[in-house]
Amino acid sequence: MGCIKGENCGSQTLQKLAEQLYNFKPPSVHVNANEEEAESKYGDISNGSNFGNMDSLLVPNEHCCSCVNWKDKRAAVLICLFEGQEGELRVILTKRSMKLSSYPGDVALPGGKMEDGDQDDSATALREAMEEIGLDSELVKIVANLEAFDSLNELKVVPVIGLISRIEDFNPVLNSHEVDAIFDAPLEMFLKAENHRIEEREWIGWKYILHCFDFESKQGIAFHICGLTASILIRAASVIYQKPPDFKYEHLLDFQELQRALNSLA
Repeated sequence: MGCIKGENCGSQTLQKLAEQLYNFKPPSVHVNANEEEAESKYGDISNGSNFGNMDSLLVPNEHCCSCVNWKDKRAAVLICLFEGQEGELRVILTKRSMKLSSYPGDVALPGGKMEDGDQDDSATALREAMEEIGLDSELVKIVANLEAFDSLNELKVVPVIGLISRIEDFNPVLNSHEVDAIFDAPLEMFLKAENHRIEEREWIGWKYILHCFDFESKQGIAFHICGLTASILIRAASVIYQKPPDFKYEHLLDFQELQRALNSLA
């Protein structure tokens, strides 16, 4: 199932991408937090705050979950890439069902919480993609995992990068209880200032930046890609294209940067 070095992973574009990501090692999200940047935007967060005890703000380290099953706090999403008609990399996205109790109608990557039968993060992502959109795991070559991201509900979410060499073999079957729509977007758009905007949000007293991208599908349907999904795709695009995003945000950190700054104090 995995795409190993030297294996044919489809087109030349996908083959080069697989080789590029073969040796990718995700950095720890608990190391090298940008504390100077955090202090410049928030002040010295190590000296307390107006919001009570700092310990209550810290997200538990993923390796220190002795009191609970670590799988209960872990999830995975599939960054499923394929080559578009013009040779560009495109990513498969979904719109969550309006029937769901959490984040109804939001744009998301296929994925969900890890289950006991899942061998690893890749297994979780592939199982969820099959359940949500009918994506056969045999069509997907897994090439890399990114570092874990923190969700607002304190899950560790691992993005798993997979490639589809023959997108025409994928016939979506949507689970109406979980997914209202499926579409794809160019991966590189998540590095461009065009269609990017930021919103200011608050999490237990701490203000942070929410990334949003406004996208219109070929069918003329407008989608808003925000929050965790946007942050994951910014990171994936930065790794794959080996460059930072064009847009800047100066007065606040985004949610992942805030989490790393807080975790550095643990």
